[in-house]
Amino acid sequence: MSAGDLSALILSLREGVEMALVVGIVLAYLGQVGAHGARRWVWAGALAAAGVSLLALGILNALNAEFEGTTEQIFEGTTMLLATVFLTWMVFWMLRNSRYLKAELQRGVQSVLERGGAAWGFFFLVFFAVVREGVELALLLFAAPGAGKVVGSVIGLALAVGVGVLIYAFGRRIDLRTFFKVTTVILILFAAGLFAHAAHEFAEAGLLAPIEGPLLWSTRTWLPEDSGLGSILRALLGYADSPHAIEVVAYFAYFVGVWLLSKTNIVRPAVQATAEATRTA
Repeated sequence: MSAGDLSALILSLREGVEMALVVGIVLAYLGQVGAHGARRWVWAGALAAAGVSLLALGILNALNAEFEGTTEQIFEGTTMLLATVFLTWMVFWMLRNSRYLKAELQRGVQSVLERGGAAWGFFFLVFFAVVREGVELALLLFAAPGAGKVVGSVIGLALAVGVGVLIYAFGRRIDLRTFFKVTTVILILFAAGLFAHAAHEFAEAGLLAPIEGPLLWSTRTWLPEDSGLGSILRALLGYADSPHAIEVVAYFAYFVGVWLLSKTNIVRPAVQATAEATRTA
C-alpha cells in the first residue's frame, strides 16, 4: 500500500464512520417507530450523496488536469488551504456536537413523521447530512499528498461500513469515543501538513516569494519525501525533506491557530437547546 493509500484509508475511515453513524441512527429510529417503509428513502438519500461526492472529486481532478505550471500550483495550494479549513472546522464541530448527533437526527425523523412522513423528507434529511461529509472527503482526498489513494479509500470506506453494520445490525458496542480521539489527533497533524504544503505550493508559484525564506535543512539523502518512510511521513504529517522557512513557520503556526481557536467561542455552535433536549429525553 502506498503512502497516498494510507492517508486515504485514514481519511475515508474517519469520514466513513461519521456517514455510517448518520445512516445507522436514522434507520434504527425508523425501526423503533415502526416506519419501516421509509428506509428505502434513507438508502436513496445516502446513495445520492455518494454520487454527488464522487462527482465533486471528479470535477476537482478534471480541473487540475486542465492547469499547468503556476496556475496548477495556485489551484493545488488553494484546494489544500480549503481542505485545511474544512478539516479543522469538522474536527471542532465533532468535538462540540458528537454527543448531540443522535438526538438531532431523531428529532429530524420525528419532524418528518409529524408532517405526514413524506418520502422526500427522509431522503433530504439523510442526503444533506451525508453529502456534507462526502464532499469534504472528496476535497481531502484530492488535496492529500501522494499518488493513488483508490485502494486506501475503498478499504477505509469498507471498514467504516463494517463498523456501522456491527453497531446497528448486530448491536455490538464499539469504543467510538477512543476512535474519534485518536483519529482527531491524526487529522490535526494531517491538517498542519496540508497547511504547510499549501504554503509550499504558493511559494513555488511565486506568491510568497518575498517571505519564502531560506532553505532551512535537507534530509533528502537519507529520508527522501517521495519514497519509503519519508513518503508516509509526508502523507500523514506533512514532512518535507528540504523545507523553506515559510513551510516550517506555516506548520507550527497552524497548531498555534488551533490552540487559540480552542480557547474562544468562534467555532462553538449553539447547542444549548440540543443539550437540554438530550438531558430531558
